[in-house]
Amino acid sequence: MLRTDTEDGVLTVTLARPERRNAIDGEMASKLRDAFEAAADDPGVRALILTGEGKAFSAGGDLSRFERDWDPREFRHDSHRLTSLITLLERLEKPTVAAINGAVTGAGTQLALVCDVRLAASSARFIYREGRLGIIPSHGGVTRLVKLIGQARARDVLLGSEELSADQAHAVGMITAVVEDAELLQAARARVDLMLQRSPQAYAAAKRLLWLAGNVDLESGMVAEGLAQSLLIGTDEHKQAVREVRQR
Repeated sequence: MLRTDTEDGVLTVTLARPERRNAIDGEMASKLRDAFEAAADDPGVRALILTGEGKAFSAGGDLSRFERDWDPREFRHDSHRLTSLITLLERLEKPTVAAINGAVTGAGTQLALVCDVRLAASSARFIYREGRLGIIPSHGGVTRLVKLIGQARARDVLLGSEELSADQAHAVGMITAVVEDAELLQAARARVDLMLQRSPQAYAAAKRLLWLAGNVDLESGMVAEGLAQSLLIGTDEHKQAVREVRQR
């Protein structure tokens, strides 16, 4: 259902339901929430890699959700649980890397896109077939995509095609890089090592400010930057880094 492994402070979370293409049911969502919460609370966890087992990263929400009659209010409440799970990963103030190993769709796409860095195996595919099911991408699936790649490209992805290869996803800016399948986890770990060279406090602040920048005006963003900078200059991390630079 879910596997976790920690090495040198890097937590690897593997969606392990390959017989269902790592679809996210209630049990997996609960385990993912526990893993993300634990990663946030544990000072020994310095970064997180998210990947899938088998030929899919994740098929998104389990289709059984759509095979019952819902009261709209009840469905919205249930859907909010999955949205909040994705938001929890998005706001984790530590480096996160999605190692997208295969097909991904629905909520699985959102879990991948909220990671700081998104590496895709060359065989990975981004599938947008919600329209055939009479629904739309949710949990931020429309809004987040527009913020990430712009409205014109998001329109092409959501309305003009049903599937993008890893190279096509890279071309429109959805992913950071494409790597060979056999090198995916190694590449993810190498990227994490690079990210961990940054000050943890500065990384966390930059991550939150990047999220904020997509939602506020320029003046508000600069105020937030100034507040963050005024706090960072007082940290031991900053003072030690300045001393090391001056000694070179």
